[in-house]
Amino acid sequence: MFEDVERLNSYLENTTDEENALLKRVNRETYLRETMPHMLSGHYQGRVLSMLSKLLRPQLALEIGTFTGYATLSLAEGLETNGVLHTIDINEEQEERVQGYFDESEFAQQIVYHIGDAAEVIPTIEGQFDLVFIDADKKRNLYYYQELIDRVRPGGLILVDNVLWKGKVFDEKPDSQTKQVIELNQTLASDPRVEKLILPIRDGLFVLRKK
Repeated sequence: MFEDVERLNSYLENTTDEENALLKRVNRETYLRETMPHMLSGHYQGRVLSMLSKLLRPQLALEIGTFTGYATLSLAEGLETNGVLHTIDINEEQEERVQGYFDESEFAQQIVYHIGDAAEVIPTIEGQFDLVFIDADKKRNLYYYQELIDRVRPGGLILVDNVLWKGKVFDEKPDSQTKQVIELNQTLASDPRVEKLILPIRDGLFVLRKK
């Protein structure tokens, strides 16, 4: 039905709320400066993340994989007034620019930006999470999920990005990285601790609600 993906994406973007000025700039500058700008969540997925966050109203949220901060800023829109969003990335070369975006936003006092290995940073963050967004090294997604599931409150959400892996999950002979994504999806689908569904947004977004 939707053979023209670009046309579909354009329609979806035109029927949702506009990006604010800061998000538009993050989007534009990411495509101008980054070698892999497709890693950006983008307009439509950003609005999905914002909507889920606003429905949940998290007091404590966690993002693994900041990149240039687009998803971070989108998720922050739903924070409670005194809520905090911790975001972690390994790439220190982007730190100054991305921190600049956060400082310009209305959520400057609510976003805590960590540079380092997420496996080492996560144990230093205290509290029970209301919302977790995993969008980092695909090889470690299952590890992050297993480490965090017990730290998410009942009714909280875990979101995992890139679970359709550009359609490669349907390959008859998947490569090693695709096999890891398939294993992740199968593990999440069979976990009785969560209600789950995949939204076919961009590269696939797994939405899991802790029971």
